[in-house]
Amino acid sequence: MNVLKVSFVELNARERIKSLLDEGTYRELLDPFDGFESPHLERQNIVPQSDDGVVIAKGEINQQPAVIISIEGNFQGGGIGEVSGAKIAGALELALRDNKEGIPTRPILLYDTGGVRLQEANYGLLAIAEIGAAMVALREYTSVIGVIPGKIGCFGGMSLTAGLCSSLVMTKEGRLTLNGPEVIEQEAGIEEFDSQDRQLIWNTIGGEQRYSLGFVDKLADDDVESIKKIIVNQLDHKDTHRFRSEQVDLYRSRIQKIDPSQLLSPLDVRRVWNETVAEKRAGDESDRSEENPDESRGRTWFTGLTDTAKSDDVPSVLCTDKTVGDERIRYIAVVPDSNNRFPRARKGEVGLEEGWAIAHYVREVIEQDEDGNRRAIVAIVDVPSQAYGYNEELLGLHQAGAAAVDAYAKARQAGHPVITLIVGNAISGAFLTHGLQSNHILALNDEGVNIHVMSKQSAARITRRTIEELEKATKKIPAMAYDVVSFATLGALHELIDGVEASHPKCEDIEKIEGRIIAAIASARSGPLDLSNRLQSLQAIDNRLASIKVRERLKELW
Repeated sequence: MNVLKVSFVELNARERIKSLLDEGTYRELLDPFDGFESPHLERQNIVPQSDDGVVIAKGEINQQPAVIISIEGNFQGGGIGEVSGAKIAGALELALRDNKEGIPTRPILLYDTGGVRLQEANYGLLAIAEIGAAMVALREYTSVIGVIPGKIGCFGGMSLTAGLCSSLVMTKEGRLTLNGPEVIEQEAGIEEFDSQDRQLIWNTIGGEQRYSLGFVDKLADDDVESIKKIIVNQLDHKDTHRFRSEQVDLYRSRIQKIDPSQLLSPLDVRRVWNETVAEKRAGDESDRSEENPDESRGRTWFTGLTDTAKSDDVPSVLCTDKTVGDERIRYIAVVPDSNNRFPRARKGEVGLEEGWAIAHYVREVIEQDEDGNRRAIVAIVDVPSQAYGYNEELLGLHQAGAAAVDAYAKARQAGHPVITLIVGNAISGAFLTHGLQSNHILALNDEGVNIHVMSKQSAARITRRTIEELEKATKKIPAMAYDVVSFATLGALHELIDGVEASHPKCEDIEKIEGRIIAAIASARSGPLDLSNRLQSLQAIDNRLASIKVRERLKELW
């Protein structure tokens, strides 16, 4: 007897959850009648939706307690704003609480998202950092299952969270990538990526391609029963290997074997991917000068704070340890490297090698300090963006970013004070990768310090607005603005530091910032190990009130 197959891809967010949960166990939390709409869309003449594009329900799968989070791709492209992001993060945080208390609540995420909702910009950026933090903490207790069915796929900052899943399921209709084809074309040109070439897109970021390179654990048919069966098997699976985002040495060795100038197709990558891990080519360092001529604020502040100017490993990632008073500190910065093997990462962008190198340096601290004498980690941030390129997406830039997120979150949870110092740009996936998982964020109050999701040109293209219209919207929605003073109103900054020469710091400027770093480390040592402090400041109570109220109501309904 032939069983009629039901497409999972064609279902909406609510229908997808109902199709997975055991019959009669579906209980939705924060349904449309709770009235949690985005408070930021109507002011931009956008009609809000009563569930803000995210459906959360508790129930059972195969008689096991579960919470399923499903993103509705039909609303604002599945973009993550303040309310939708708080619903996801809040549900994961409550699942974490359950599991800590011995209540086995299994979290499942159904992705259909373009990443941060650009109309809410930094609200989405902060929410995605909180989602990632909760996922890393949850994996210590239970499997976190992600499913990418199709339609929209999984893009932007949410692709980093997909890279954090214990197990990731995808149909061949799905897509998984950090930078969307249109954004790559806008930032790097049509020669780098033609966003109209459908075959190129599927061969680079489609489900079959992602599965063949190991970025996905299970490739599923577009069928409800098939997907449910895989999820049940994954929930029962006991993890006996390291998570993908923890396999830093493996992926670094693979990337080192790649010659970007000769990369021709996904087939070439699969061949290299599956070869026995070889030693790094002797010629890798031959064309790199001893002294890096590339200047940036990140390099300037790293040198000023550490008396060190270069790295012995990846030239674009500076790392060194220094003792200041009683504190041992590891400083990490991403800087320009005009000789970078990957051309799209030559101006200080966070690319493949950068993401995996950050993960390596942070995990090294965790491993070396297992005796309990945990040093602090300071991320010096001046990153214009993540790298935009074909090679980057094909080789899993999202996974490199996820590895860095994983490492920083684990370090913080293990008791290492993680401090971010923003001295220049902190943009998009680069900032999520390097800086947003810290206990405390410090920023210089300077017009050269900019924090946002995307360049103005790309944001205008994606939202189909002019740059002038975008700038007008920032007057109504501070989270859409690029300046650090507007970002400070969201409550995520520990301190906005005035009176410092940001571009050419003097000795007294260095001493002042060093003092602020030491004070922040002391505060972090006595504070929470999660990111909850970002919602407790006076600014957050004023300007992230929806994030707070969503969590409060979720807790009542849980």
